[in-house]
Amino acid sequence: MAYVNSPTPKRRSVDVIKSNLMRPATTSHFDIFINQPTGDSDYTWNSFKSENGLEGFSQDLLHLSCSQVSLPGSSFMTHEATSDYTGVTEKHAYRRNFDGKVDLTFYVMQSPSNVNSDQATPNRYLTIRFFEGWMKYISAEENQLVANENYSYRMRYPKDYYGGLSVIKYERDYNSFLNYNFISAYPLSINSMPLSYDSSDLLKVTVSMSYTRYYITDVAGSTTDRTKIDPRPKTPQEQAQENSIPLQDTGFETPKLSTADRNAFAEIGYSEEEILQFVSQEANINNGRL
Repeated sequence: MAYVNSPTPKRRSVDVIKSNLMRPATTSHFDIFINQPTGDSDYTWNSFKSENGLEGFSQDLLHLSCSQVSLPGSSFMTHEATSDYTGVTEKHAYRRNFDGKVDLTFYVMQSPSNVNSDQATPNRYLTIRFFEGWMKYISAEENQLVANENYSYRMRYPKDYYGGLSVIKYERDYNSFLNYNFISAYPLSINSMPLSYDSSDLLKVTVSMSYTRYYITDVAGSTTDRTKIDPRPKTPQEQAQENSIPLQDTGFETPKLSTADRNAFAEIGYSEEEILQFVSQEANINNGRL
């Protein structure tokens, strides 16, 4: 491999500098979409909303109330190789590690001013009641018994309370955007909200959402030859719905031995059991188990 010196500095005109540096991305243009749990247990999320006064809430109000969100980060977990070259320590990546948590801050609204009295009830203090309700649903809290001194919680299965989350970072002209898609999201914690008799301030609630991993669309390396590209980009609602579907374990692919190879092994003297053992070992090697 040939090594070259770094390039020498070159003169750049003011017009070139302006064209490259005068359109920075801003932090104040973003949108979120939260997809609700889609589990199919006996007691569904829709049943919970109906019994707890959340049925018919404004999804748009929930999304517009988000005033701040932290875009996630990730890193590689590595192991050190010290014996390949004398005096040289190399770090080889073996796993991608995600932060596992994203923080969202919401304004708390009394209720929208453009709705009738029937619609005002489910939208009253919506951001608090929605996430508190989601956590209540996760812990299977029962209204009739929760006040008992010896009440205990029993959590639902993850597939019943997993939802979806998308964070869209765009610009003022709406032509440039990045879509962060979070897999298997649900509220992990709700931060405390201090109240005071001092001068009034806007009430906000910060929610930490857990997720297993995220991926970004419209970014370098987000597509491969094996990816089928949809000519119509997904809306945030469609993308969040897709993200909320629990991952299915499809197992490992086992290589099939051709008839010619099987006959060749048989001619050498291998038994059927030894041939099957060889195929199984080859599958483990290909799938990273050995």
